Amino acid sequence: MSDDKVLVEKGDGYAVIKLNRPDRLNAFTPVQNTTLLEALTQADDDADSRAVILTGAGRGFCAGQDLGERNPDDGTPDLGRTIDTYFNPLIRKLRAMQIPVICAVNGVAAGAGANVALACDIVLAAKSAKFIQAFAKIGLVPDSGGTWTVTRLIGEARAKAIMLTGMPVTADTAEEWGLIWKAVDDDALMTEARALTSNLAGGATVGLGLTKMLIQAAGTNTLDQQLDLERDTQRDAGTTTDYAEGVSAFLERRPAQFAGRR
Repeated sequence: MSDDKVLVEKGDGYAVIKLNRPDRLNAFTPVQNTTLLEALTQADDDADSRAVILTGAGRGFCAGQDLGERNPDDGTPDLGRTIDTYFNPLIRKLRAMQIPVICAVNGVAAGAGANVALACDIVLAAKSAKFIQAFAKIGLVPDSGGTWTVTRLIGEARAKAIMLTGMPVTADTAEEWGLIWKAVDDDALMTEARALTSNLAGGATVGLGLTKMLIQAAGTNTLDQQLDLERDTQRDAGTTTDYAEGVSAFLERRPAQFAGRR
C-alpha cells in the first residue's frame, strides 16, 4: 500500500486489513477510504487471499467520517458527492467480494464506521465495543447502507430507535438482537477472528462466495425467484474442482483439500 492509513498483513490464506488512524479512532478521510477500497480489491483479486479480516488499530474500530476535516464556515458541503465518491463504492465492494469478509470490531464503531462493519459477512465484536448510529447528533441521516442493513438485521422498530436517538448498542446487546454474530472477550477477539477466518480460507471458497450472494439476494427475491437462483447457482457450483474434491474426500473418508477460487 502507498499509505499507512490502512495496513495489510498476510495470514495463512487470508489477509488482515487494519484501519490505521488510532489517534483519530480510525475516522475516515478520503485517503483512508481510497486505500481501504484498494486493499479490499487487491485481496479479492489475490488467489492467495481466500478470506479477509477487517479491523482497527488502537482502542476503536472506526468513529465514522472525520468531522475535523470539515469547516462549517467553508460553505455548504455536498455530502451526497462524498457518499457517491467514497462510501457507496466501499459498501458495494464489501457486498460483492467473492470471498468471506470477517469484521473484528475492537472498540467503538460509530456512524459510517458502524455501517461499514455491518456490511461485512460475519461480525465479531469485543465485549467493550459499541455500535452507534451517531448521525442524528449532527443533523444527518444514516448512510453507508445503514438504513438498509440495520433494518434487515434487527427490524424497523429497533432500527428507528437506535437511529433516531443515537443510543449506543453494546456488543452483548448487538449479539442478542442479531445485529452481529458474536460478542467475545476483548483479549480473545483477534484470536477468534483469525481462527474463524483461517477455517473459512481453507474451505470451498467459490461455494462460500456463491452462498454469500444467494443470501444477499434472498431479501428482495420472491420464493420462486430464489428457487431459480439456487438452481442456477448450484449448477455453477457443481462445475468447480472443489465440488469434485469434496465428493471424493467424502467417499474416501479423508479431509478435503479445497483449492478455492475457480
